[in-house]
Amino acid sequence: MRSSHVLASLFVASFAVSGMTAASTAYAAEGEARSMKAWPKPTRALHKNEKVCKMKFGDGERTVWICDKAEPCCEWEALNKYVKCGSTITGCL
Repeated sequence: MRSSHVLASLFVASFAVSGMTAASTAYAAEGEARSMKAWPKPTRALHKNEKVCKMKFGDGERTVWICDKAEPCCEWEALNKYVKCGSTITGCL
């Protein structure tokens, strides 16, 4: 492989990784709030047929977010503490 192809491949790979990182920090679940000290309040009021999801991560950080009552609360600590509402059909996929 030529060096220009190697450099292009590295650039594309680094751009893809940085894009995933930026997306995970920019995206927040509905009503998501985080705290290291105590359970925070969601960033918006709870509506009818919604529930507050709570998760305490391994480093002590607590997060809350809002999902419909029928949806599961999903969290992935290994993916930069990513949280979301799942699907009633596929669960937390």
